[in-house]
Amino acid sequence: MIRIVIAEDEDIIRSGLLYTIDWLSMNAVVVASAATGSEGLEKIKSLQPDIVIADIKMPGMSGLDMIEAAQKAKIDFIPIVLTSYSDFNYAKSAIALRVFDYLLKPVDEAKIKEVVLRAQEQLAKNRIAQKAERAESAGASPSPFLPPMVSDNPYIAACLSAIEQNYAEHPNIETLARTLKVSASYLSRLFKKHTSMTFLDFLNTYRIQKAVSLLADQKYRVYEVAAMTGFSSYKRFYEVFKSYAGFPPTELAKQDGKQKS
Repeated sequence: MIRIVIAEDEDIIRSGLLYTIDWLSMNAVVVASAATGSEGLEKIKSLQPDIVIADIKMPGMSGLDMIEAAQKAKIDFIPIVLTSYSDFNYAKSAIALRVFDYLLKPVDEAKIKEVVLRAQEQLAKNRIAQKAERAESAGASPSPFLPPMVSDNPYIAACLSAIEQNYAEHPNIETLARTLKVSASYLSRLFKKHTSMTFLDFLNTYRIQKAVSLLADQKYRVYEVAAMTGFSSYKRFYEVFKSYAGFPPTELAKQDGKQKS
């Protein structure tokens, strides 16, 4: 699974990227988000993501400064820049930093998917090249195969499948562990290691992502969306939604032109 860090100082845009984009369909997970360049740099250093999506210009440390600092720290990732700017000086700086692509605000999900999938292809090529270099250095014949991706792990694949297919039916790590014939503590540690999130955090993030899509359709009331996404009560849904998205579900309903609470 591809690991992504997002750095964006605008709360609404950052929340939109986190909760309205179907990252799982791209075999990707957002392992962290940051509101400043300096915070983003710390996340990159600690989590070593595959892809970094950063606003080109943020207060204090800009997205480009953050990318440059991370590259100087010898962290290998693919940088993608968010921008509403056409400033040529920024463009020149981005070229020098080998930025993979630009995403113009307001961000379009289809464009994000296209860019992220191309970035994954580039990651695969990079890994093949690195594996070949290591094999040649060791005097062996280069192998055309990639090392196993995280999602190839059968335990992680089972967890992701359970979340994707049964997110409204309260999947939990204990039941999955019994099905997979491993201990719950082992499966929990393995999931956290591969996704940088607990199973519950990942599940709730996925549920809120689905809730945002359902509310945006304007076909359901907020309490109906709460039930559809697996929450036992409207109150619990409201609390979790606000905690993860940064704003209440009723606000999203208002923004979409209808209050359906």
